[in-house]
Amino acid sequence: MSLTSPVRVWDMPTRLFHWLVVGLVGFSWGAAEYGKMDLHRLSGSVLLGLVAFRLIWGLIGSNTARFGSFLRSPSAVIAYLRSNRTGHKPGHNPVGGYSVLAMLLLLILQIGTGLFAVDIDGLESGPLSYLVSFDQGRTAAEFHELSFTVLQIVVAIHMLAVLFYLVVRKRNLVRPMVTGYDRQIDNPAGALVPAGWGRFLIAAVIGIGLAWWTAIGMPV
Repeated sequence: MSLTSPVRVWDMPTRLFHWLVVGLVGFSWGAAEYGKMDLHRLSGSVLLGLVAFRLIWGLIGSNTARFGSFLRSPSAVIAYLRSNRTGHKPGHNPVGGYSVLAMLLLLILQIGTGLFAVDIDGLESGPLSYLVSFDQGRTAAEFHELSFTVLQIVVAIHMLAVLFYLVVRKRNLVRPMVTGYDRQIDNPAGALVPAGWGRFLIAAVIGIGLAWWTAIGMPV
């Protein structure tokens, strides 16, 4: 169902986070494949800052970006899957909310293990690898690779879900994440309520500070 006037559903920080993560995950993979480990580490540091920002934004950001707005109970997810509903509300649906959570957790695991990872020759290592033994660094590297494989699977499922909504339910989920506006909302209750620049600056400063601190080895 379409409205004459599109409803604003996503703020700029949320949209920028989404697309920057998409680009940087691909860039990190490519950098590692071609042995550009300095660029791989730099990209990982930026991703760390972005994820830290998103976690904070999920607590103090705009209403549709907050975890409390889209993380529902398992019973709500089951009810949604059984409903065959055609109505659309602002923000993530109950299934999409858990997809966001899964990808954030996998990104945290991916970035966290990369900080401590050491390659088989001990030549390339994460900025915090000096805090662990060689064997522990190798274990972190193995989990780093494994978590990326799992992340790829989850991303593939996410893309298939987006395609399913587009083809079967005639629901375009990509356009709102680009423009911030959704033309397919039939109940505007819960439309975007911006959080304000002050909260954005708090989240951004913490994210940038954490990324910089870990990149230089977390000196005290």
